[in-house]
Amino acid sequence: MPPVAHFQLPLIVTLLLLLLSARVLGELFERIGSPAMVGEVLAGVILGPSLINLVVPSPELNVISDLAVFLLIIMAALEISPEEIRKALKPGTIWIAVFGFCVPFLSGISAGMLLGYTPIFSLFLGLCISITALPVTVRILMDLGRLQSDTGQMIITAAIFNDVLSLLILGILLDFPGESGSIRQFIISVGITVLKLILFISLLYVTFRLIRYASQKLDFISLQLDRFLLILKGKESMFALVMLFVLMFASISELLGIYFIVGAFFGTILIPRVIVSRNDFRRVKEAASGISSGFLVPIFFAAMGASFSLSALQDYTLFLILAGTIFTSKILGGYLGGRLSGMNSRDALTLGIGINAGGVMALVITNIALNKNLIDLNLFSILVLLALITTLITPLLLKLSFRRTGRSVSL
Repeated sequence: MPPVAHFQLPLIVTLLLLLLSARVLGELFERIGSPAMVGEVLAGVILGPSLINLVVPSPELNVISDLAVFLLIIMAALEISPEEIRKALKPGTIWIAVFGFCVPFLSGISAGMLLGYTPIFSLFLGLCISITALPVTVRILMDLGRLQSDTGQMIITAAIFNDVLSLLILGILLDFPGESGSIRQFIISVGITVLKLILFISLLYVTFRLIRYASQKLDFISLQLDRFLLILKGKESMFALVMLFVLMFASISELLGIYFIVGAFFGTILIPRVIVSRNDFRRVKEAASGISSGFLVPIFFAAMGASFSLSALQDYTLFLILAGTIFTSKILGGYLGGRLSGMNSRDALTLGIGINAGGVMALVITNIALNKNLIDLNLFSILVLLALITTLITPLLLKLSFRRTGRSVSL
């Protein structure tokens, strides 16, 4: 783990340093044509144990990072409607989901087994390699102005499937009683996790049907909602109601063992836009954007950079092997899935590059694996470094790839 500083700065001072440095470097990188996120992560690396050693990870920063991820997912989902998701889920899309996950997952397992690790250790290594950071991917696409593009939507769809599958397998592994567990115990663990996922999907479907039914009585429900908002004396009541709606789904997914961003994403998509007025919906988006982009998200990416310590890196051979495995397998998986789904070569390559960022999701998996003593400190340090590298390189590669497709990229 990163070395502990000789003193711990007060949280407010830490936030000041992270936000100031993240905004300054983020602005600098935007001016030179790179996404702000690159500068924000580098700000954390500079302030963290790798260089100045002023900021180290803490439980308080973890809480703020979770809030930032939550709002970032809401911002992305507010731009996507259920109809758009349904259009994206064409039959060919399943190839993107399967290949985008299975190729890196199996490559990670194979690398672990060839390096002499145990099967459970290798499975966690496969998960760490195959996971796609949905929040990071969303931010990259937003910075590049490609979130609403066809390829951008396919990248988001692939990342969602990727994370759901990864978290599903993670739940199975965490429920599995170690190397000595029987096949019967493994089957029971798989069955319980699958039932949790089915229950959550069923809840989403029932909610979607209820909203569709409510939209048929639009005038009555909209009138009652307006009357209710007039009764409330607090400010930003609509924003609070939306947050409660999304938090409900995030809490349910978390309680079921599915990471909360999955519930937050789908809960936001299900917000009944036919009932919420256009002005109210716009105000909700502006409020979420102000809190997240102006404050929490830069701190989140800077804190992610501060979580890495160069001194913890020891096995450079293993680092090079895993780096090659991550980049080749994820890009190859996305490319093959894209081609089988009917995309042309350049768009398929862009898709493979887009699902390459590990970011926060990879850090979540590696922290869990370390806490469960399923990976050692050396591998933990390597995976953290690779998550940061893919987060830094992916936006640059994506920008170049979008340019090659002949479409403009705004920054």
